Amino acid sequence: MQVLITGGAGFIGKALANRLAAQGHHVRVLDDLSSGDPENLDPRVIFTRGDVRDVPKLWSLLQGVECVYHLAARVSVPESILFPLQYNDVNVGGTVSMMEAIRTVGVRRLILASSGTVYGEQTTQPLHEDMRPNPQVPYAVTKIAAEHYVFTLGRLYNIETLALRIFNAYGPGQPLPVSYPPVIPHFLRQLLGGGSLVVHGDGRQTRDFVFIDDVVDALIAASEAVADRQIINVGSGQETSLNELISIMEKVTGKKAHVIYNPQQSGGVSRMRADISRARNLLDWKPRISLQEGIYRTLTEDNRFLSGQQLFSLS
Repeated sequence: MQVLITGGAGFIGKALANRLAAQGHHVRVLDDLSSGDPENLDPRVIFTRGDVRDVPKLWSLLQGVECVYHLAARVSVPESILFPLQYNDVNVGGTVSMMEAIRTVGVRRLILASSGTVYGEQTTQPLHEDMRPNPQVPYAVTKIAAEHYVFTLGRLYNIETLALRIFNAYGPGQPLPVSYPPVIPHFLRQLLGGGSLVVHGDGRQTRDFVFIDDVVDALIAASEAVADRQIINVGSGQETSLNELISIMEKVTGKKAHVIYNPQQSGGVSRMRADISRARNLLDWKPRISLQEGIYRTLTEDNRFLSGQQLFSLS
């Protein structure tokens, strides 16, 4: 199969590209490198630097492609609050550009990487796909808009479309930007380096953490699923508080965390847990990696966390 992955030099995109290439698929990647890094892409992957809003460039990259994975997006929730115009331009405008290009070239299927953040604060858990979204940040609004554009244009242009709402993905190689780093690699770096772990709120807020290999499994299954215009949650189906997350990290690393709670700063939505029954039914998919195993693998497979003196425990 010939595929194009937009945002393919990012955390999820790179893992997906490398897996598909290893399976013998012909993989093209488009990324503007605003946050991605093409280093460690499989040499069989054809990389192009460019903007997903550049429709003529999309026309050339889409020739012969059977499936597009549309992962290109600005992804920082706090940054989206500061720069909503930029987030709308890239996340929504880039999606519309891709759909127009696909219509012209005649690609069969597009899979959109959406986000569990679209649910926002809800009164019940777990979060299922038929719930009314309650976006509380601009990033989530852009993902809902992208879903609507993908499904509406897919119907009008006869393109098969799926939107996978990915929850808190983590794993080896996850970027650690200076501003707004993801919680798992940030806490691990602080814990191993003897630094403090700053928790906004009381640490009882929960998230659904899903390991990168499980996310890639779901994305690949979506390319073969007999489904169209469906929203599908991709999470672990487990609810973990930040306090519980820290305890698991302490167990795996053998180190005691120094936690500082900042009650003046909001910890975000209070609870998040994905209902993954639709993924089981439509994709024949379920997560395989527990949070404890995923943290262990993150530590032992990511060179940033390895040193001769560090021993980690899975038991």
